[in-house]
Amino acid sequence: MSNSADTFLHINNFFDAYAQALEQYDTKGLAWHYMLPCTLLADENQTVFTEASKLEGFFNQGATFYKQYGIAHARPTVWSKRQWTDKIAKTRVNWQFYDANNKPLYNCDYQYILKLDKNDDWKIVLSVSVNEKERMESWLLQQGKQ
Repeated sequence: MSNSADTFLHINNFFDAYAQALEQYDTKGLAWHYMLPCTLLADENQTVFTEASKLEGFFNQGATFYKQYGIAHARPTVWSKRQWTDKIAKTRVNWQFYDANNKPLYNCDYQYILKLDKNDDWKIVLSVSVNEKERMESWLLQQGKQ
């Protein structure tokens, strides 16, 4: 990556592609966005994935949930990007989820540590769910679905 403007554009494009995989329930595509091993971290748990197939299985569970509750669109807003080194960046992203009619359902915040792989593609090495569980549970409660 030559300059920070290119880097930041590349990171925005990365999350747009991630959202597209999410909307298509493409578990292989989602897993492609991660560098193995990777860690998914939340208040309730910490999971380290060392195999793509296990990570895809985890995303399969999420895709099933999204389909069941009519989550059809995901829009990432990258709030901040900070390059720590030439190959490592920290990002804050707000995810907004919508139904098939683009009605807002819920939103949540994540922080990510990204690292450039040998092909100069950004990959997630650490994904921190800041408040998805609470926001999702609140939304489900409002829908009477929990």
